[in-house]
This record gives sequence, C-alpha cells and structure tokens, in this order.
Amino acid sequence: MRGTDDAAIEGFVTAAKAGDAEAFGRLFDHYHEAVHRYVASRVRRPSDAEDLAQLVFVKALEALPRYEQRGVPFGGWLFRLARNVVIDHIRTHREHVDLDALLERPAEAAGPEEQALARREMDAVAAALADLTDEQRDAISLRFFAGLSAREAAAAMGKQEGTVRGIQFRAIAALRRRLGTPGAADAAMTAEDDRGR
Repeated sequence: MRGTDDAAIEGFVTAAKAGDAEAFGRLFDHYHEAVHRYVASRVRRPSDAEDLAQLVFVKALEALPRYEQRGVPFGGWLFRLARNVVIDHIRTHREHVDLDALLERPAEAAGPEEQALARREMDAVAAALADLTDEQRDAISLRFFAGLSAREAAAAMGKQEGTVRGIQFRAIAALRRRLGTPGAADAAMTAEDDRGR
C-alpha cells in the first residue's frame, strides 16, 4: 500500500469523483491487495474473500460521489466499507476465519515433521485469534494483514487512533498469553511503532 503519497491519492479520489475511470483504476490498483488481505483474514473461503474484495470496490464506486474527506483519509473510508462488507457476510453466513486462507501451507518440499509442526502452529494461531473479541480481530486484521497505519485502522473502525492502539495492545497481549510467546509480540509492536505507523 505504500509508495503513493496522500496528495496523489486525494488527487485520484477527486478525479474519480468527477468520473475519471482511470483514476478509480489507480485507486483500485493501490488498495486491492490490502483490501483482499484484510477480507481474507476475516472470512473462511478464499473464493468468498475474492468476491467480497470486489464487492468493496463496487460499493466504493457507488458511494464515491458522496465521499468527503472530513479528516478521514480515503484509505480509512475504504476499509470502513470493507469492514462493513465483512460484518454483513459473517452475520449472514455465521462463519469466521480459516487460517489456511491467510497463511501459506507448509512447503511441499518440507518433511512430514516440519509439516506437522507448521500445522500445529497454524492451529494454535487460529485458536488464539478465535479467542479475541471481534474488535480485537478487526484491529489485528487491519493493522497486520492489511498493513494499515494506526490512523487508517482507526478511521476504518470509526474510533480514535489511541483507542485502536489500546485495542491492538490488548489483542497482542492476549495472543502472547495464549501462544506462550512473551516478548515476541512486544518486539513486533515496538517495530511497528518505530516506523511511525
């Protein structure tokens, strides 16, 4: 998602609102991978993730004429749409994440022991994520799977940035306790904060 500055994004948004299909295409290209990663982190089937990611952009195109920045960056607005699409899907289908949709399977060249160990680790992570509140899963998904900054995640969740950082901190602490990995989550969070996100 990085590489295009906020001014360029806002320029594409202004042009897209005026009907410039190429500008909307640039927005799609910029955000699609991150939107897809976020959606895939929240739904069970990869085919649903692809369909829902496309639906997010259809809804964005329909709602774009009404978009006004008002202190919420376009990315935050787009991920709020994505979050709503996911919430609607989960309510309708009563499902939660299947970690296989998020993580690569163990390499086929890996031996049976490595595959079994990787499977156990994936199962442990899936169970730990399932123990989080919906709000905590959203914060983790937006920050780490979609790669959003704390500000963008806050906009997507409709919360203050400090609130999202608190939710993220509690989620990481809960994951650390559940997975028995003290310190590792703190190091990851510190690295994220050091990057100014």
